[in-house]
Parts: sequence; C-alpha cells; structure tokens
Amino acid sequence: MSLHETFTEDFAAARPHRDAMHAASDDLAAALRFSPDTLWRAPANANTRPTSLQPSLKRFLDLAVALPLLLLCAPLLAVLALIIRLDAGGPVFFRQTRLGQSGKPFSIFKFRTMSVMENGDTIVQAKLDDCRITRSGKWLRSTSLDELPQLLNVIAGDMSLVGPRPHARAHDLHYAKLITNYELRQAVKPGITGWAQVNGHRGETPTTQAMRARVDFDIWYAKNASLALDLKVLALTPLAVLGRRNAH
Repeated sequence: MSLHETFTEDFAAARPHRDAMHAASDDLAAALRFSPDTLWRAPANANTRPTSLQPSLKRFLDLAVALPLLLLCAPLLAVLALIIRLDAGGPVFFRQTRLGQSGKPFSIFKFRTMSVMENGDTIVQAKLDDCRITRSGKWLRSTSLDELPQLLNVIAGDMSLVGPRPHARAHDLHYAKLITNYELRQAVKPGITGWAQVNGHRGETPTTQAMRARVDFDIWYAKNASLALDLKVLALTPLAVLGRRNAH
C-alpha cells in the first residue's frame, strides 16, 4: 500500500475541498480569492492541529537556529550578493509566490540564479544544463546556497527549517489536478529542507511520476511531523547537500 493510500483515511475530510483548488487552476487570480480554509481544511483528528507543545517547540527550534545562523552567515551573504551582482547584474534576490500551510500565499526569498524572474501563470522548472541558469547560479544551486535567504521566511513565520519544499503557485495548482491528495502536503509549514530532500527527491521533477514520489514523502512527513523527526532531517541535510544528487 502506498503512502498516499495509508494517509488518505486520516485526511479523508480534506478531499471535498480539492474541488476549490481545481476550479481555480484555470484562473490564478480566482485562486487567491479563496481563503486558506477553502483551499484546504484538515479534519479535527489530523496532525495539523496538535494539542501538545509541538508547534511551540517547532517554532522555538526555528528561531533558535535561524536567527543565529542568519547573523553568522551575514558576511557570506554579502559576498554571495556581490558575486551575483558582478556575474549577472540586475537584482541579487529572487522573489516568487508560493503556497504555504493551508494554501496561504507568501513570497519566498532566494538568491537569483537564473536570467529570468518568472512569477506568473506559467513557470518552467530549471533542469540540467538549463541555459537560463547563470554562471554563479550553477554552483549556488548545486550547493543550495541560493536557499539561505529563506532564513528570513523562517523568521517571519511563513516557513519552517523542516517541511515540504514549497512549489511555485502555478505548479501547485497544476499538480493538484494530477496527483490525488497533493494538497495534503500543505498540512504543515513548508521548509528550507525536508524529508523528501534527504531521501533523494531534490531538484527537478521532470515527470508527474517523479513529483508523485516526492509528494509521497511530503505527505508522510505531514502525518508524522515531530521535533525528533525535524532534528533527524536537519542532521541528514548536510549529507544530502554534499551528495549534490539532482542538484541543478
């Protein structure tokens, strides 16, 4: 039995609300008019409304790591910004609309690694040897240093250190039509790193099957999220980055 199938029973109450996202897929402006509860709502017994101290502990971990790390990385961030400006010119940072927990839109921050600044109805995923990736962007992406500005998203509360990687809004609306229970990955906050990424599902998803495999891990994480699991993912993340599997 797949992870989708085992998770469906616990989140059965969320399925009637998939129609709202599907109806909005042809009209992104209409999608934003839906409230998060319309786009996605979990049942009372789901792991997204825990009664324990888990949310508070997770938030404490996020701030305890993100704030010092941002200060420690400040010189590195300045150097990377200078390299990007000298190499590619134009903006240093890239912002794009993503859907966070319960489908709530937010602007994600990244170092700019491509010659385009897509944030509309059509967004083309980066792929191996993509001509749109700048020279500095190639090694920024392979080392995941382009993700460092997302520490600001963590501090703001839109993201967590650990959670499903947030996809472009256009991709969320597209894959929600193709993958059953796709939106259940938004039961928790998106993360800078995630269970899928440390299990080899990092980077491009050229096929629906590849995306479905990633979503399986995202949904499993949403079902089993805990402080211990977050610490495990954080410990495994450097190995995943150094391995550079599917990083481009």
